[in-house]
Amino acid sequence: MSVTAAQGFTAAGIAAGLKENGNPDLALVVNNGPRLAAAGVFTSNRVKAAPVVWSEQVLKGGTVSAVVLNSGGANACTGPLGFQDTHATAEKAAEALGHNAGEVAVASTGLIGLRLPMDKLLPGIDRAAAELTEHGGEKAAIAIKTTDSVHKTAVVTREGWTVGGMAKGAGMLAPGLATMLVVLTTDADVPAAGLDAALRAATRTTFDRVDSDGCMSTNDTVLLLASGASGVVPDTAAFAEAVRTVCDDLARQLIGDAEGASKDIRIEVVGAASEDDAVEVGRSIARNNLLKCAIHGEDPNWGRVLSAIGTTSAVFEPDQLNVAINDIWVCKNGSVGEDRELVDMRYREVRITADLAAGTESAVIWANDLTADYVHENSAYSS
Repeated sequence: MSVTAAQGFTAAGIAAGLKENGNPDLALVVNNGPRLAAAGVFTSNRVKAAPVVWSEQVLKGGTVSAVVLNSGGANACTGPLGFQDTHATAEKAAEALGHNAGEVAVASTGLIGLRLPMDKLLPGIDRAAAELTEHGGEKAAIAIKTTDSVHKTAVVTREGWTVGGMAKGAGMLAPGLATMLVVLTTDADVPAAGLDAALRAATRTTFDRVDSDGCMSTNDTVLLLASGASGVVPDTAAFAEAVRTVCDDLARQLIGDAEGASKDIRIEVVGAASEDDAVEVGRSIARNNLLKCAIHGEDPNWGRVLSAIGTTSAVFEPDQLNVAINDIWVCKNGSVGEDRELVDMRYREVRITADLAAGTESAVIWANDLTADYVHENSAYSS
């Protein structure tokens, strides 16, 4: 049930008419308390959509009673009128729910540069409010899809409390934070500061390690809401791990649904002098289009991995680099290793290990291959 798996939450997802194809496009998630604590992380893109600017302000108070999410339009690069539209969205939700507009977060996804049809969105909020139910999580997850082929949900239950979540994302997946729209909920009794610490720690090693195409969205939003409805105050470490587990599950679903992808690529950088070095190298490998094309063609072209490593500022010696593809060490000490013909690349997941031989730190980045379907989908996106 995703965002309604935890006690104290209701949700709805409807077709408000924002999408020309008539598919669901408006979701509402409501925290019924007793606690209304919240935390959020947002894109670091300097071009921020109106709902991001609004929700960043809302989250400063650490209280969120409801979230309105729409697909079918990003409301990004729409000027002051676009921000007014976001404000009107929060006001309408507050009116329909009897809440304070300053505690209503807003998230949007879709095409940049077009204003939302408010004559459809605002009445849709009334309809969504009327359809709120504790079983509405799945409908909400469906309503936030754009080019997603499937809706994405995850749930973890511990002793007496739960963390659930939904995510939207299939393109423009690059660390920002956060790479897409995500709403996480919990019935654990955790204050805003505790939510913020757990969320930032989780996103740093999950959503921030997903890199599909190197393109950072203007709308990235990840929210974590706590209702406290279970009455359980969890152990801090246990709660942080549960949040990380849900985020990791959703992040893997995002990369698995990346536009046009036929391969999921797990890039593990080991032997790094620092975690930052490991992440930088992993991102460089993930963003190498020549390598991504080779992976699509099931070609274990390890030279392209070394080439990507060489563009970074990480500490390493070229003649000490080692690379394995699906556990076959095709490159040893910067030169030819085991026979590349031993690499079996028939399956969906491809594992690349890059050993920098410079320390003890490591990091994992998830990416995907580059296909003709990706080019087709993104060349025709606005039509």
